[in-house]
Amino acid sequence: MTPAHTIGTALITGASGGIGAVYADRLARRGHDLILVARDEQRLQLVAERVAAATGRAVEAVRADLTIAADQQRVERILQTDSRIKLLVNNAGVGATRSLVDSDIESLEHMIQLNVTALTRLAHAAAAAFVARGSGAIVNIGSVVALAPEVLNGTYAGTKAFVLALSQSLDHELSAKGIQIQVVLPGATSTDFWTVAGTPLAELPQSIVMSAQEMVDAALVGFDRKELVTIPSLPDSAQWEAFDAARRAMAPELSRSTAAARYRV
Repeated sequence: MTPAHTIGTALITGASGGIGAVYADRLARRGHDLILVARDEQRLQLVAERVAAATGRAVEAVRADLTIAADQQRVERILQTDSRIKLLVNNAGVGATRSLVDSDIESLEHMIQLNVTALTRLAHAAAAAFVARGSGAIVNIGSVVALAPEVLNGTYAGTKAFVLALSQSLDHELSAKGIQIQVVLPGATSTDFWTVAGTPLAELPQSIVMSAQEMVDAALVGFDRKELVTIPSLPDSAQWEAFDAARRAMAPELSRSTAAARYRV
């Protein structure tokens, strides 16, 4: 039986396994009903049934391939019209580890469609709905490669840099309207991401790999603390704060009517 009280429905993309499935479990235990979205219907249904049985929450499974326009738009409509939804976890994504010249360009374009286009469209749909309702939260799952583009495939890093920039901009636009934004930048996480990306998890040093459970639990602590940027692996938050402060301090110097003196002939 579903408990009568809910703190609102959370819609989670990429929820058929890994980070998304852990978010489903954790948010249900916090009192959220769930709408779970993923491409693999069989795995998604198993997650939905398991979470519902363990928590007693209402869990709906929505099969959707977010690189297909019709499926993407169907999920957008859910965000726009279902007033129960209070939280979007934009988790669906794919990665790559090969160099640009060794990569299949069609696969890279597919990655951009999922990591950038789909994420942006769902964030747009949720943001507009939440502003109209006066409250809501969007969690975008990025990656530490947004800050270290030399580590993996550059296109993948570029998609995650986009997620970071979009989230910072959304916070600037929406925080005064009662909308909470969080972008989570995980390091290497123990999921099937690595097999799909082209580098088996077993090839990574285990000292750099965090479990999906620990990553999500840390991210939720950051969410509760109203962090805009959460980096679960970073021991000293002052390093991020100094990095971000330097970026902000440089901003007024980036656009001027004349070239800097060092560029004058």
